[in-house]
Amino acid sequence: MSATPSGGARRRTRAVDIGQVGIGGESPVRIQSMTNTDTADVLRTAMQCAELARAGSELVRITVNTPEAAAAVVAVREQLERMGVDVPLIGDFHYNGHRLLAEYPDCAQALAKYRINPGNVGHGRKRDGQFAQMVEIACKYEKPVRIGVNWGSLDQDLLARIMDENGARAEPWDTVRVMREAMVASAIESAARAEEIGLPGERIVLSCKVSGVQDLIAIYRDLSQRCDYPLHLGLTEAGMGSKGIVASTAAMAVLLQEGIGDTIRVSLTPEPGGPRTQEVIVAQEMLQTMGLRAFTPMVVACPGCGRTTSTFFQELARSIQDHVRRRMPQWRGDYDGVENMTLAVMGCVVNGPGESKHANIGISLPGTGEAPAAPVFIDGAKTVTLRGEHIAEEFTTLVDAYVARTYQRKMAGR
Repeated sequence: MSATPSGGARRRTRAVDIGQVGIGGESPVRIQSMTNTDTADVLRTAMQCAELARAGSELVRITVNTPEAAAAVVAVREQLERMGVDVPLIGDFHYNGHRLLAEYPDCAQALAKYRINPGNVGHGRKRDGQFAQMVEIACKYEKPVRIGVNWGSLDQDLLARIMDENGARAEPWDTVRVMREAMVASAIESAARAEEIGLPGERIVLSCKVSGVQDLIAIYRDLSQRCDYPLHLGLTEAGMGSKGIVASTAAMAVLLQEGIGDTIRVSLTPEPGGPRTQEVIVAQEMLQTMGLRAFTPMVVACPGCGRTTSTFFQELARSIQDHVRRRMPQWRGDYDGVENMTLAVMGCVVNGPGESKHANIGISLPGTGEAPAAPVFIDGAKTVTLRGEHIAEEFTTLVDAYVARTYQRKMAGR
């Protein structure tokens, strides 16, 4: 079992294989993302899938909502293969998934997993048959399925049933608790129905997405106690910018700390023209700062104060962070363990030397009124003092040399 930061164990779940990526079981917490292109636009969709995968998304979900989108899936997969990208593609289906999967068998085969929303597969008599049709196709092609409940499209018949049951209680629950129970019940009952149809439990992942932090925590705590399927975490609409980042982290960090959650998505609304990859970076940083996984060297930098009236340390911190992310694709291929490296860029003598000593490599820049010298610490020892106008370039060179010297010997085992 993988350790949690608190020293406990992750919730034990079934292991689900999605292409070459494992979810649940002994696998680490996986990062997912989703494109926002028109899937029928093959080149744009493939390019965004590749961009997300190269940023670190281990699974990428694409919208399959029209015949044109379904017909394009194979071409997207082929384009990704030509680009050397083998990230598993997940098909996101609502309303007409049963028809699209049946009418486009090549699409059904090319996808690595299907996402089914039990609230959007149909109503009344049609619901059960259309849900069964999608599950049967998943069985035919041996594909895993995420049964993804969303509070914005909750099965109204099921909600009405839960409300009736609640009305018969001696002490009825409040509206919030009824909604939470309806979501959990929808996920578990749909999974049970999928197994009755023939889908093995080892091919089922569950999610119950809401937009409220406390609702998400309460629902997943309940869900984790009532099943052993792997769970996909994420606020359904986290929002933009710092609000989306804070809300997602506040909700998921609590659950991950308790060992709940096997795969995550940070559903950020991008800034106009902003990169889609931001949600992947936020997910990586969440897992890495919690000590659950390591993806890229982490840069520690002070926030600045009256002792650091110069902006140089801020500029150097950003420069080093950008340099590390730019070099990481090559470093990851050449060096084992480099993702665990820590760097420090500090702005004055108060905490600068101490923080730099704790990092693998760190620099303590001169603050306001301090001597114009920047000592560099490598693995806790002061090694050199930089001065002059080329401190940034010289420190970057020292970082590159440290990586080559420290991690190169691990290449022999590849």
